Amino acid sequence: MRTKIFCDSADYKVIKFFNNKSLVDGFTTNPSLMRLSGAKNYKDYSLKILKICRKKPISFEVFADNPKEMLKQAYKINSWGKNVYVKIPVVNSKGLFMGSVIKELSKKGIKLNITAVYTFEQTKKIYKCLNKKTKSIISIFAGRMADKGKDPLPIFKKSISLTKNNKNVEILWASTREAYNYIQAKQLNCNIITMPPKVINQINGFGKSFKSMTLDTVKGFLADSKKSKFNL
Repeated sequence: MRTKIFCDSADYKVIKFFNNKSLVDGFTTNPSLMRLSGAKNYKDYSLKILKICRKKPISFEVFADNPKEMLKQAYKINSWGKNVYVKIPVVNSKGLFMGSVIKELSKKGIKLNITAVYTFEQTKKIYKCLNKKTKSIISIFAGRMADKGKDPLPIFKKSISLTKNNKNVEILWASTREAYNYIQAKQLNCNIITMPPKVINQINGFGKSFKSMTLDTVKGFLADSKKSKFNL
């Protein structure tokens, strides 16, 4: 099974660039990335992106904290395009599981990306709420787990095993930190990995020999030393 690569960015220029690259299969955004990209009006900025990204799947997240408001936003976001996945956090800021929101939207055939998942228990609860005929993504935050000294692999193994017989439900490796995470995701048969642009570009360096890497490293040190005009 091929692990699909998504680009994790809301930057218009970045999305425009990678939208034309066969290596990238889709895109993920979130409110933090939208803010970082300078978006002032959430809808207008999203529609601007969708003018250049018409076919590849792209996720836009609700930013309401109240379940009723989440539903209202989700219906609006869903109307923006057929390639749009509506991103729903697994819980709100009060820790309340958004099962009712997930269940209603999934039942109506709205494509979802359930985000901020950290445990297999959360994956199981989400999976129970999903309409198995509706396309859905469960985003597990591997990098943030690893940042706290936790091994994310066992959670992925269990989650992939749970959903592997349903082609409409995909597990996504999120918060990617390095290019080697792509190898890990492939070894696990993870459906999707989303990466920041810098990490996607690093994949192009796969297969480079250690000898050439050594030379590149030493040349880099030498060039910086000369630029700084170091002298002893």
